Amino acid sequence: MTDDSKPKGKEIHIGLIPDGNRRYAIKHGKPSWKGHWDGVKKIREFTNWCLECPQIKKISIFALSTENLARSKREVQELWKIYKNEFKRILNDPIIKNNGVQVRILGDDGIWKPDVKDIVQELVNSTKHYSRHILNILLAYGSKFEITNAIKKVAGKPIGAMDRFLLVREPLDLVIRTGKQHRLSNFMLYQSAYAEIYFSDTLWPEFTKDEFDKIIKWYFRQQKRAGR
Repeated sequence: MTDDSKPKGKEIHIGLIPDGNRRYAIKHGKPSWKGHWDGVKKIREFTNWCLECPQIKKISIFALSTENLARSKREVQELWKIYKNEFKRILNDPIIKNNGVQVRILGDDGIWKPDVKDIVQELVNSTKHYSRHILNILLAYGSKFEITNAIKKVAGKPIGAMDRFLLVREPLDLVIRTGKQHRLSNFMLYQSAYAEIYFSDTLWPEFTKDEFDKIIKWYFRQQKRAGR
């Protein structure tokens, strides 16, 4: 997106459901789990595209749902390997430092692998002083899990206090889901209450910068009334 074509508007929080990795792998004659390795490369590109758009200050990416853990043993093993490798890479990524990106890894940490938990703690601690951008990576996450825990903590307090106990407090402005599926699949249901939702037919590893730019322009053409 060139400077002249960048839409004007308020800062936005963008959510991503990157669907279609397994179908992409099968399409190219690979084992289904190999699609996740292609997908993580696209996540890096997507994050960089967001950082190039001045309106996007917060990014929330659905990396692993609680339901995904019921997949085959090999696929789950590969997913944990991907997260460990990727978190190590982000720890030393100059783009994170140069753009002041605070990285948050959020989800049911009770089921994270111990070696993943160690690198998560190191990554979160190394970026917690940054504030120009926020990157939320939702790992072993489910919106029902998040809301249930928040309700338990807010018991006896004003219901308006619930926002303080969510894993992600900020509401979403735009949700993108790839892979030709038209549902949120337990992704940030509370935060998506008034979000614009864009469903793309593209399998995630095939998602392009041109489509990203098209979606951002589409978002800024919408009239957000929040029920009014």
